[in-house]
Amino acid sequence: MSDEWLALMAVQLAMHVPKMASDEGVIDAAKKAIGEALLATKEAVGEVTLTVKREQIVNVLKALRDTPGLEYQQLMEMAGVDYPDRPERFEVAYHLLSLTKNRRIRVKVSTDEATPVPSVTSLWPVAGWLEREVYDMYGVTFAGNPDLRRLLTDYGFEGYPQRKDFPLTGHVELRYSETEKRVVYEPVSLPQDFRTFDFLMPWEGPEYRLPGDEKATGEEPGAPSPAPAPAAPQLKSETKAKVAKTTGGPPETGGGPPETGGGAPADKAAKKEARSRAKKAEQEVGKKPRGKKP
Repeated sequence: MSDEWLALMAVQLAMHVPKMASDEGVIDAAKKAIGEALLATKEAVGEVTLTVKREQIVNVLKALRDTPGLEYQQLMEMAGVDYPDRPERFEVAYHLLSLTKNRRIRVKVSTDEATPVPSVTSLWPVAGWLEREVYDMYGVTFAGNPDLRRLLTDYGFEGYPQRKDFPLTGHVELRYSETEKRVVYEPVSLPQDFRTFDFLMPWEGPEYRLPGDEKATGEEPGAPSPAPAPAAPQLKSETKAKVAKTTGGPPETGGGPPETGGGAPADKAAKKEARSRAKKAEQEVGKKPRGKKP
């Protein structure tokens, strides 16, 4: 197959890929449309980010939506970020999409725990749902939102889970009790060691012992896992003499069959009885079955 034919096939296969407008000139156009409301710009890894004044967020997003050449018609997502060390610890990021240009842009504002951010529900009604998510997770309020209620957490939940200073233990959980026929709150119970995880890799952190590892090495006597019993201590000469005097001879140390049980007479009687039983069994097998006479 020729190179020309392969190139033609590649072009035909790429026809379905939507064309994306370049971000070249977007920052200059945004500066002209936004004006003094623009605080900072950043372009990295093919993404444009604008930081604007909090009180001008509605006018900024409206300009980005309606200005020819920018045309970011849709609000795709809103997200919160927490920087506890900053005076205005929270950032609210708006992600916009241009349907005509097929490109995206990010707009950010900063705020603190007490200062609300103007709501953009007048531009995009979907912002009401997105602002409720940011409020529920971070506690950022939005002035002008007609229904600013918690969205993801339980009824009566205290605190904001996505804040960096939100405690991971000591809170209560909510459930419906069948016995009491109502919603009850109980202390959170974590059976696994999730909250005290050391965040170290197994090959970099401490030595983890799995069930069964104790069998690889012997342990001290008295350990909970099976271990070889310690060797018996050697008897002293005085102890050997006492044992010999008590039993009538030296203790058995090997060299011949020990005298146990009933001794040789009992073994001889047992052998005779076993032979008698075996002979009787052979006679019973050799007998013909008895039947009636015809």
